[in-house]
Amino acid sequence: MIRTIVKHPDPILHRTSEPVGAVTADTRALLDDMLDTMYAAQGRGLAGVQVAVLQRVVVIDIAWKDGAPEPLCFVDPEIVWVSDEKAVGEERCLSIPDTPTAVLRSTAVRVRYRDREGARQEREFEGLMAMVMQHEVDHLDGVLILDKAA
Repeated sequence: MIRTIVKHPDPILHRTSEPVGAVTADTRALLDDMLDTMYAAQGRGLAGVQVAVLQRVVVIDIAWKDGAPEPLCFVDPEIVWVSDEKAVGEERCLSIPDTPTAVLRSTAVRVRYRDREGARQEREFEGLMAMVMQHEVDHLDGVLILDKAA
């Protein structure tokens, strides 16, 4: 189901999302809705708060615009390491349409999370995926690209 994307300056976007804990059928349904919503909006990532759900959930697919979809679901993601190397990149946000913003980010991150089935995972990402992950985790902490403009 496609959900409505919350737009800036709605104050919910600056609220901190709560941990999910156990992954349930409701959690998986939310993740599926978020993927549907992200694809319909032509995005590469979406956080729960962007669909007015204050839970620490994120969906990302950086590949689908260039080929087959490769959706990734993150429940209670925690960035546990960031590279010292940083780069400024132009970011866009589904909650702040038509406002590309230059943001300084680490070029690589390690993330600990639960997957769609509830299994604990830890993975490293670099490049675009690292940037999108940092962007979405910022959303979970109530931080927008406008708050981090380089």
